[in-house]
Amino acid sequence: MAPSPTGSPHVGLVRTALFNWAFARHHGGTFVFRIEDTDKERSTDESYRAIIDLMRWLGLDWDEGPEVGGPHAPYFQSERGELYADALQRLRESRFAYDCYCTTDEVAARRMESGSKVMGYDGFCRELTEDQVEAFLAEGRQPVVRFRMPEGSITWRDLVRGEVTFETEFVPDYALCRANGDPLYTLVNPVDDALMEITHVLRGEDLLSSTPRQLALYEALKELGIAKVTPEFGHLPYVMGEGNKKLSKRDPEAHALAYRDQGYLPEGLLNYLALLGWSIAADRDVFTLEEMVEAFDVTDVVPNPARFDLKKADAINAAHMRLLSTDEITHRVLPFLKADGVVGDPVSDADARLLELAMPLVAERINKLTEASAMLGFLFVDEASFALDPADAEKLLDERGTEIVRAALAAVEGLATWSTAAIQEALQSALIDGLGLKPRVAFGPVRVAVTGKRVSPPLFESMELLGRERSLGRLRAALG
Repeated sequence: MAPSPTGSPHVGLVRTALFNWAFARHHGGTFVFRIEDTDKERSTDESYRAIIDLMRWLGLDWDEGPEVGGPHAPYFQSERGELYADALQRLRESRFAYDCYCTTDEVAARRMESGSKVMGYDGFCRELTEDQVEAFLAEGRQPVVRFRMPEGSITWRDLVRGEVTFETEFVPDYALCRANGDPLYTLVNPVDDALMEITHVLRGEDLLSSTPRQLALYEALKELGIAKVTPEFGHLPYVMGEGNKKLSKRDPEAHALAYRDQGYLPEGLLNYLALLGWSIAADRDVFTLEEMVEAFDVTDVVPNPARFDLKKADAINAAHMRLLSTDEITHRVLPFLKADGVVGDPVSDADARLLELAMPLVAERINKLTEASAMLGFLFVDEASFALDPADAEKLLDERGTEIVRAALAAVEGLATWSTAAIQEALQSALIDGLGLKPRVAFGPVRVAVTGKRVSPPLFESMELLGRERSLGRLRAALG
């Protein structure tokens, strides 16, 4: 996995990392993680930290790479300049590469004049005479090093797509470095793969067209003693957004870390992203990472584009929430409760006890970790700060709703025992039996008065946890 630290990490990056990780874990291999930060202008430390935070949150551990080290360090391209310079020099001195002095405008003008529809370089500098080289140098031109693509065709068996063939007449000679000598992706990526002894590469379909260039370069690197093997490639399907367009960084669904902030479980997000091109079984969508590792076969990945469906992602995440114990959900929602000011940091003993009693009421009702604050806030807020949701109050605490609350107050204020069973019996007797109301109509106004919202944990249990005085006080307050 070799991301560039430019911008916010994309969900497509996560899907690629997941498939590489699962492939390595399934085969007992080594998952290598390196940072392709040769784009000096766009690479930022903030983006690098975001990638690391994302991988740590997801639990996609790596065997070699940043913060871990390994036998092929360093794992930042910005620290591997000498290795690229050596490879570039050896290629430059071989028959596999040549110096090119052409400008972009000159190449475009020649293409226009010839009427050629082949994009890219036209090979003009492949066989320059000494006089031509001297003339270019006299003009002060600085050459770039171009790789000499072989004639014929290049075929490989893609791990996802099967046999793929490119005719090299449509794959022009390409630059390995800039005029100032800085190496380009076309050089550094294959050289890193070669020196790190990478055997398998799973990457996005957008890089498919660069594969014939890299395969030709690997053959050269092997002959020069830089590479030992040519990796096997698998090109993963595009992740599509709305309108069947490739999900771009501009799409809000694309930002991977946003899912952490929105309360998704890492295992829920990974489960959903795995479904974008792969499935564990035709009739099964929900599975653990361990089950994925056990079953993962890259040849089962479907090459067709996969559409990102936020509703399906939500459903998969909700299914994983149901797999957690109440204690585990409590542990995971605690940072969100602290951030929202529902509980203090550190949590007081009283709040810890209340949270322990309250979480079983909402654990089965929340689908994201962020939903706990809205569901539980009414229990922890001080009475001076407690407020009703204006829209819910307007809808349910009208004249009729106020009469229901008045009847509810009369039914419970004299209870000898303040318990869930006693509260339920009193309210049902007064509102359902006494007033002849249906439960939804009977308890809605009471729920708003006590919790502030139409949607809350179970009413009777909530009133028991809230306590007699606070519950009665809120009922009275709702009556004005």
